[in-house]
Amino acid sequence: MYKFRSMYVDAEENGPQWADKDDRRCTRVGRFLRNTRLDELPQLLNIFLGEMSFVGPRPERACFYDEFETYIHGFHDRLKVKPGLTGYAQVNGGYELKPEEKIVYDAEYIQNRSLRMDLECIIKTVKLVITHEGAR
Repeated sequence: MYKFRSMYVDAEENGPQWADKDDRRCTRVGRFLRNTRLDELPQLLNIFLGEMSFVGPRPERACFYDEFETYIHGFHDRLKVKPGLTGYAQVNGGYELKPEEKIVYDAEYIQNRSLRMDLECIIKTVKLVITHEGAR
């Protein structure tokens, strides 16, 4: 998945970690990119290459899939569909959701995905981008 670098080099020297609301590991430019969601633009290339979809479960880094699977049975099931630039979990809770809550939204999306559901996600995403709500 393509993204702009928004954190300092060696930001995870102590191992992978979740981004905090006011994460000190972000550069000044990185903070701007994240707040405006411009850090997601390179993922359009992933979509054009057929590696991602506009809507689908947001991909996690590989190191987290195995960790989450140890206490959330079926977390890998999110991989049954292409990951998305935006997703049902993101527009219904975003960064505030714990992985065990995200999987509920992702499973609902996977079972019920439709053009209408995708359009709802896209409309909610545009609203979130405009308001900068929930950006990290």
